[in-house]
Amino acid sequence: MQNGKLPRVYPILDTESLEARGLSLETAAAALLHGGAGILQIRHKGHWSRQVFESAGRVARLCRDAGARLIVNDRADFARLLEAGLHVGQDDLAPRDARLLMGPEAIIGFSSHNAGQLVAAGADPVDYVALGPVFSTRTKRNPDPVVGVEEVRRCRALLSKPLVAIGGITRANAMEVLCAGADSVAVIADLLPANATPRSLRERMEEWNRLVTAV
Repeated sequence: MQNGKLPRVYPILDTESLEARGLSLETAAAALLHGGAGILQIRHKGHWSRQVFESAGRVARLCRDAGARLIVNDRADFARLLEAGLHVGQDDLAPRDARLLMGPEAIIGFSSHNAGQLVAAGADPVDYVALGPVFSTRTKRNPDPVVGVEEVRRCRALLSKPLVAIGGITRANAMEVLCAGADSVAVIADLLPANATPRSLRERMEEWNRLVTAV
């Protein structure tokens, strides 16, 4: 993160969602980067096969060429091999252990689902803290309770690090979340049009960037 700042839009490449729309990981990444994405997260909840790793490697090269950050969800081993950042959750590798593996320069993000977890994360060696789900979401099988926009506003005052809001965020509600104090909004489903093609993904990313520049 340059100057400790995250891009306003934080696209998450959820491989299950992409597969349902007939899109490969690298095709979606290329389209979003072409549309102006400054950061991408690979979220793969299944087995990290050799094929998945090779695909992630191509995404890493695309991000380097575009000057964008790449973050890997959950897996510190693959994040380090890809020279990417890491995002961990409450049940994953502890942030202090993740920092030992990733080194001092890597970006590490950490998920929180309530004010207590968020405050605790403020003392951990992480670069940003995510809070959510802000709204109901379908991209997580067993989501935590919805926190709502007012909780984003309250938690913003409890944290000095960048705050990423996640969960059910769309073009219709993103401005409300950003105005509540979130530094960035993580988006999965609303970056994938019903007719998902490289062109429609690029155009959707461009639409998102136009939207958040108004904040």
